[in-house]
Amino acid sequence: MDGFVSSIQSMGTLDGPGVRFVAFLQGCPLRCGYCHNPETQAVKGGTKYSADEIVNKTIRFKEYFGAEGGITLSGGEPLLQAEFAAEIFAKCKQNGINTCLDTSGCIINENVEKLIDLSDYIMLDIKFTNDSDYLKYIGCSIDKPLEFLEMLNRKNKKVRIRQVIVPTLNDNNENLKKLCEIVKNNPCIESVELLPFKKICKTKYDALNIPFLFDIYESAGDISHLQQKLNNMIKKETT
Repeated sequence: MDGFVSSIQSMGTLDGPGVRFVAFLQGCPLRCGYCHNPETQAVKGGTKYSADEIVNKTIRFKEYFGAEGGITLSGGEPLLQAEFAAEIFAKCKQNGINTCLDTSGCIINENVEKLIDLSDYIMLDIKFTNDSDYLKYIGCSIDKPLEFLEMLNRKNKKVRIRQVIVPTLNDNNENLKKLCEIVKNNPCIESVELLPFKKICKTKYDALNIPFLFDIYESAGDISHLQQKLNNMIKKETT
């Protein structure tokens, strides 16, 4: 079947384990205040590809993937095109290619469950750790990704949690403690990666003539101390 892709990165190193072919699918139901790829938000847009075209492009780079690399479907939100994504993953697995899904976990349906079954690795955004911030800055309830995480536990999937750290919003001990609690309650989580908020995406908003609401926040500097603190908390709670 056909789907719509915003962009492709042939040798990504930040979108899952190892070296990866990354397809950023078009469309997202959320409106995160700090979205780094606002050009992927609109459902209409991107370039039409067949699943076979994406798989064939991926196969060309297979020799570079090594033991851990493979394909990552990101976005946008790949769950919006779950049937298309599942066909890509099914064909990739037939060709011995590792599959990774980068998602916000905001949709659960039959096609999404099929996609999860075909995913070797999941990168799940837990954007904030309280419902009020989720509703205000993201556009859904925190219940959505937590329900999605419960499904990943049931299916024994390997999961990496990711969270963007925005100064004054979630760079605090309360957030770290809640993240630690989420890890403690969900054994499928292998790691948590904290990412610094950056404003380099503002040029995209300007080009699209849409407001960048998070321009009022400062970019995050070195957050390695927060990552280390969180790692220590998780180690203490889970050993």
